[in-house]
Formats: sequence, C-alpha cells, structure tokens
Amino acid sequence: MTLSPLQKRFSLSRRAMLAGALSLPLANCRSGNEGFVARAGATTLAEAPVLHVATTRRLVGDGVRSPFLDGSRSAQPIFAEADLTPPDSSTFGQLTRLVTSDFAVQRVRAQADGRDAFANGLRGRDTLLFVHGFNQTFEAAAADAVKLSHSIGFRGNTALFSWASKGGLLDYGYDRESALLARDPLAETLHGLLTDDFGAKLHLVAHSMGTLVMLEALRIHRDRSKDAGLDKLGALVLAAPDIDQDVFRATIQKLGPWREKITVITATNDRALDLSRRLAGGARVGALPAEALADLNLKVIDATAFSSGFIRHDAFVANADVRAAIQRAISRAV
Repeated sequence: MTLSPLQKRFSLSRRAMLAGALSLPLANCRSGNEGFVARAGATTLAEAPVLHVATTRRLVGDGVRSPFLDGSRSAQPIFAEADLTPPDSSTFGQLTRLVTSDFAVQRVRAQADGRDAFANGLRGRDTLLFVHGFNQTFEAAAADAVKLSHSIGFRGNTALFSWASKGGLLDYGYDRESALLARDPLAETLHGLLTDDFGAKLHLVAHSMGTLVMLEALRIHRDRSKDAGLDKLGALVLAAPDIDQDVFRATIQKLGPWREKITVITATNDRALDLSRRLAGGARVGALPAEALADLNLKVIDATAFSSGFIRHDAFVANADVRAAIQRAISRAV
C-alpha cells in the first residue's frame, strides 16, 4: 500500500520515538483490519459477538433485560459475558445502519468463578480492554467498546471494565468517587491478565475519567508486582484524559518502563474537559496542547482538528482518522 506524505509523517522513526512527546498528524488515515495479524483462532466481534465484562456496577435482576447493570456500586467486582446482537447483514439492515447501532447487548451472564473465569475466557488470544469515562451507562460504555473494536477490525477478545458511573451530567462527584473505588478491582484484574502464563497481548484503551482509573490501577500493579507482565502489555491509549495535569505528571513518573507504551490523545477544543476543569479546579490533560506534555517523552496525538459535534469529547470512536491512529498503535505493539 502506498502511503501518502501525511501517512509517512505519522510513521514514527526510532529516533523520534525515543526523543519525546510528539504531535502525530492524522489526516488521510482510515481504519480497517489490514493492520492486525490473523493469529490462530483469533476472531472479530462480527464472528464471535461476545463482550467480556469486568465491572464494579450492580447487576440488575438476572441480567436479561436493560439496563443489565446500573449505576449502583457492587460490594464485590462482577465478571460476566455480554451476548451481543450482531449487525443486520440483510439489505434492509445495511440501509438502516446509519440510524441504528451495529451491535446491542442482548443479555449479561455473570460468571460464578469470577476473576478466574474472566481470565480463562481471554486466554490464548490478544485482548482489547476498554475503560469508559464519566457520564456513561453500562450500555453506552459497551457500545463504545464494541464500536471501537469493530471499526478497527480488532482480531481477538473485546473486553470492558465498567465502573459505577451514574450516567448523569450532574453526577460528576459521585462518578469521580466511583472511579477511585474502582482502582483496586481494575488493578487486580490487570494483574491476573498480565501475569497469566497462557495470556496473550493485552491492549488497553481508556477514555476521559477512565484514564484516571487505568493509570492508578497500573501504578498499584507496579507497586505490588514491579514490572511483572510488562512483556504482555501491548498498547496503552489514553483518550481525552480527564486527569489533573499535576496528578498525571506525578503518576507517570511512577510507571517506569510502562510509560513507553502510552499514547495520549488530546483536543484543546474539548468542551467536556473544559467543564471538568471548572468542576475539579485544575487543567485537564486531555485538553492540553501537545507541547505542554513534551517533557514527559510520551507519544501524543493532537486530535483538535478531528473533534466534531458540540461536546467534542469522543473523537476516539466518532472519527475514523483517530480510530486509525489507535489501530496503528495497537498493530505496532502486537
């Protein structure tokens, strides 16, 4: 495939990767599945429509009807599989794809053996694990995880860590406390996946407030287990991080070699993060210009020109160019 000049600029030289923070151009880069290695037994969501779920939410009833999992906090983490209704491949289905979701959660089946069953279900295949942000119901978070995986043609397991967000614009305080409570459950989940002798590559994508949960969980894992599992970690993508810049800097310094896996996606016109700044009182990393992170030696994608809509907070799933950048980050880490 012949690369355009902008695509060539996107491909980082080894010197550039070691040099420091970079603002990576995205134009003319589209997503597809050509970048992923077809490992033995690896399937896409279209072929095996199951979403693996780890959550600190409370299960609603027997998990057979919406909302499946609500915004209440569960006393113990729940591990489950969510059966998905795949896209309608008929002619009518293709015509209505623009106004309907490609996938929908059909039911959520809790696993009796908990974390062990969750890890066993992911063994042998690469996994893309998504952690959602503020103001997300379980079904909205599941939709984002599935859309990202499906749109980039990821081959392997698709998983979601869903913490107890209430899914309301006025619940920022509750959500932040829920995010902090989810740090240890996610750390324990990551430990099980990263130290599993039969595990494959684990790629992590976190969005908004979910980036705080992710970084804190990795810090806890490293405090407890040093660099165990570093070889199994693939890409670590932080999309629109809703983290105070001082907290971010302090946490990054504690991650050691894990930080080399990080790609940060920012947008200076992100209105959701502007609101977070007003509520929390500090500049949010996801709304900073790339040069503000240059001294941290991270890979940085400036998606300002690619963020659309009124809120401009979901470019990681809404924009094909940004999704393509995530795809390449994962492909390079396989």
